Amino acid sequence: MEKSNKLLNLASKFQQSNLIRSIRDGLVNMIPVLIIGAFALILKTFPVPAYQTFITSFGNGFLLTLFDFVYSATFGVLSVYMTLSISRSYMKIQKNQEVVHGGALFVSVLSFFILSGALLPDFGLSEMGPKSMLLAIIAGLGASALYTKFFELINKKGKYVLTSGADSEFNKMLSTLFPIVLVAITFGLLNLIIITIFNEESFHNLYISLLNGLFSVGEVGFFKGFFFVLLSSVLWFFGVHGSDALEGVMQEFFAPGLELNQAQVLAGEAPTHILSKQFFDCFVLMGGCGATICLLIAILIFSRNSARKGLGYTAAFPMIFNINELMVFGLPIIFNPIMLIPFLTVPLVCYSISYFACSVGLVPIITNSIEWTTPVFIGGYFATGSIAGSLLQLVNILVGTAIYFPFIRMLDKQSIRDSQKNFEDFIKYYKENEQNLQNEKIIEMNSKYGEFAKELAADLRHDLLKNLYIFYQPQYNYQNECIGVEALLRWKHKNYGYLYPPIVVKLVTECDLLPTLEKAIIEKVLNEKEEIYKKYGKGIKISINTTGTTIVTEAFVDFMREQDKIHNFKENNICLEVTEKEAFTLDGNTFKSLNDLHAMGLTLAIDDFSMGQTSINYLKYNLFDIIKIDGVLVKGVATSPNCREIISSVTELAKSLALTIIAEFVENEEAKEALHKIGCDFYQGYLYSAAKPLEEKTTE
Repeated sequence: MEKSNKLLNLASKFQQSNLIRSIRDGLVNMIPVLIIGAFALILKTFPVPAYQTFITSFGNGFLLTLFDFVYSATFGVLSVYMTLSISRSYMKIQKNQEVVHGGALFVSVLSFFILSGALLPDFGLSEMGPKSMLLAIIAGLGASALYTKFFELINKKGKYVLTSGADSEFNKMLSTLFPIVLVAITFGLLNLIIITIFNEESFHNLYISLLNGLFSVGEVGFFKGFFFVLLSSVLWFFGVHGSDALEGVMQEFFAPGLELNQAQVLAGEAPTHILSKQFFDCFVLMGGCGATICLLIAILIFSRNSARKGLGYTAAFPMIFNINELMVFGLPIIFNPIMLIPFLTVPLVCYSISYFACSVGLVPIITNSIEWTTPVFIGGYFATGSIAGSLLQLVNILVGTAIYFPFIRMLDKQSIRDSQKNFEDFIKYYKENEQNLQNEKIIEMNSKYGEFAKELAADLRHDLLKNLYIFYQPQYNYQNECIGVEALLRWKHKNYGYLYPPIVVKLVTECDLLPTLEKAIIEKVLNEKEEIYKKYGKGIKISINTTGTTIVTEAFVDFMREQDKIHNFKENNICLEVTEKEAFTLDGNTFKSLNDLHAMGLTLAIDDFSMGQTSINYLKYNLFDIIKIDGVLVKGVATSPNCREIISSVTELAKSLALTIIAEFVENEEAKEALHKIGCDFYQGYLYSAAKPLEEKTTE
């Protein structure tokens, strides 16, 4: 347990660094491109001869050309997209919103092309695809960071380089010119140094040559194959397409094994070359690099994280055909410390088991060629010509899934910890800025708080009515007799428990769920009225909150008429509380709606009443029966003469208009006595009880 917590702490710190967050967020933003590209590749390479004949012949190859177009426009230039995505994520995290005029994005792509060897005559799609992911990361992060530094140095006071007569957009563009030039020169010099010192044509060619050079010694056998699998997985973990980066090694040392075996069979001899491209495709790269078919199964069976399961379901179909970029980049696996051990270990274990099984004759050595997209079990059978090949794949999958299992649980645990931290940060931020956020949509904020609010809003849309709870807070008179209760909404989130109520109301409003929710609350409270009376006393007033924008609508009045037929408001003391924060227009429709509600036998109250102009207007037209004093005033009644004076004025005004006045947020005897002295004798607050569900007892 202690080691697990240490690893989780290390992983959290590692993934919270700005560089890793930039890569991770950049990868997540790439998921739509990956999905489209993956399905285009499946449709292009689906390993059924009849299907291949159809797509190559139909319309003179129209379908095949179409799939090629889509694949080339997605996976074919994947590293270019990745460069842009990582650069954008880095700039966003650095909060350099002002300088993102496109300068950082532009110079990142420019730097990528410099490093990848765009000047070479044979430069093409292969240099822009998955094999250049390492360059995408270097260019996306390095060029953006340099651009930011150069921009700050050149524009120290935040003023743009101006030219006479130029418009503001042109001036902004001009301010990015010199930082872009300096970054381009820096990367150009870096590439020139590499060309000069190492006699290679580009940085990309340099690391490919270095990788190939590692396999220049030793015979083709178990250890060379073992090292190949290890290095390929390590490269993938750091964002480099291991299979493409080591393609030269595969073709030189391992791919010839199949032809040699086939020649031996034709000569009447037993095949002897265990290692071949098909060996790795069938027994090691099941589901793609890292034997991620095992990871997929572990996620779908053992993960308790709904988002991770959702990714698994989305990635499952491509992974059947050994296309796993969606899983590798979406989970993500790369730069994820928790996934490092299983991602390296599982393919090595599968390789070792398979090599042993073939060497001792348990499984025939591969002699048949198959496409790398052939699904597991089918591929094992056709490659070896024996069911033993499929059984070997099954053994590898079971072992690999068992290895991935504890790490999936660790990922779930980390997700819970990170999610709880994000939740606590969001709640703290909201409470500290609650007043300022009243007129701003939090789900549209361009910040981590806005992103978290979107996640909560998504959960709320699917979950609110299922987990709608009503708590009741009693109201007392000066003699400590319960005279009513207020019904208060609570939402119990599946991970975070009961949320801060103002946030729930805010999200409900921003998601346009308020009318639906208000009706659901009213129905629920009215259906519980007999239990309320049983607990708090027959005849007490039951108050239900609604907003000013809802209560004046014809649809709401019609809804209340339907409820009146069921619950007979005149025989029950039901009150609708309207918060002053949701002001409505005082016109003929408003008067008619409120009068219709009064006629049904409903009592109307103003919540959060202060001495504002809106409140006074409400009283002028005799629209309400009860005033509930703003809690900010009540909290200061015992210590602030001004608060006492304002409440006293409201109390006198209420008496002259024959209105009942209730003070909320009464938290102690001192506040109660201060209110009593100025004529307010009805109270609600923690002095008596917090809001509680009906099944809990209330402190008398």
